[in-house]
Amino acid sequence: MEETTAKQTLYLVMGGRVKDPRSTEFQDPESIHVAGVYSDYDSAEEAWRANAQRTVDDAEMKYVVVHLHKLLEPKG
Repeated sequence: MEETTAKQTLYLVMGGRVKDPRSTEFQDPESIHVAGVYSDYDSAEEAWRANAQRTVDDAEMKYVVVHLHKLLEPKG
């Protein structure tokens, strides 16, 4: 019998000042705040929400959730 291994999922939550609030182009990529890497989307969303709400009054600050597992294995 073949053993089926579930693929690991990883989510990165990061944010910083963007050039335009309608984009995700960061003004200074070296100063991006990395909130963390999470193994499930719910935890990543919770971290994203906490950071986004903390900076809600600053239109130039944007936090995003990046699906790292899709970057590591784009065809999977």
